Amino acid sequence: MGTPDLNLLVTLDVLLAEGSVAKAAKRLRLSPSAMSRALARLRATTGDPLLVRAGRGLVATPRASQLRERVSQLVQEAEAVLRPAEQPDLAHVTRTFTLRTREGFVENFGARLIARVAEQAPGIRLCFVHKNNKQSMALRDGIVDLETGVVGKSASPELRTQGLFHDRIIGVVRAGHPLSRGTVTPVRYASGSHVAVSRRAEERGAIDQALEAMGLVRRISTSVAGFGTALVLARESDLIASVPERHTANLRADMHVFELPVDLPPLTIAMLWHPRLDADPVHRWLRACMREVCSSQESLANLAIPGQP
Repeated sequence: MGTPDLNLLVTLDVLLAEGSVAKAAKRLRLSPSAMSRALARLRATTGDPLLVRAGRGLVATPRASQLRERVSQLVQEAEAVLRPAEQPDLAHVTRTFTLRTREGFVENFGARLIARVAEQAPGIRLCFVHKNNKQSMALRDGIVDLETGVVGKSASPELRTQGLFHDRIIGVVRAGHPLSRGTVTPVRYASGSHVAVSRRAEERGAIDQALEAMGLVRRISTSVAGFGTALVLARESDLIASVPERHTANLRADMHVFELPVDLPPLTIAMLWHPRLDADPVHRWLRACMREVCSSQESLANLAIPGQP
């Protein structure tokens, strides 16, 4: 037996409601002959006459009377499924979202994002997990709902992305460090001891390439996996940390900040999500909260480098 034509449910619902081929045809904007053919198909599919002649009108058979309420409910449910999702009442939504971010995002934006979410949707819980790679399987598998990071060539083309803010790499040293006095030249910068931040212990990056173009090589004394760890080491030693400005605004209090003496392309920090959540109204609202928090003037207030415009 072949798959039944589910469009016939709508036709049957209207026929049973109107009790007339002509009225049903007018309601569905069909010709009477097309409606008669549809009724014939319904009879063949159900094995029942459904509507039979009684004087000048049609009356429902016992089977049709039995089906009337169920068919009507099925049609209403199908229409609800196909209707665009309505914005839910956020005050009564209970849901947990998992966000995967690099170190520094939660420290700088987490508190404002949590407060922003709680203001409108107190039943929504945010769960932050550490991002230790650029692979997108967690988003694809639904383990992670939203992610932030630099969108590179390795990003999966199936993901949706939207920029949040621009960032740049800056130099950070402890207060009183030799680089806290005078102009930081490429030679002075390269000759110091550096702490590099790398997830795979790879020491060569954009900074090293820029220095090599000047004939310089920086001395990397140690390598760590996170910005916060790099700043802790730099705060307690003569190590030089090179970290993203906005991502570390709340992690480098009382430390000396300087512009790198090399030209590096700006970083665009974006949020990423899987297409299956694109139209989810609550997820769309959460993305709007992310954009608002990351672009707020309050977030920008901590960005200025001392002595810089």
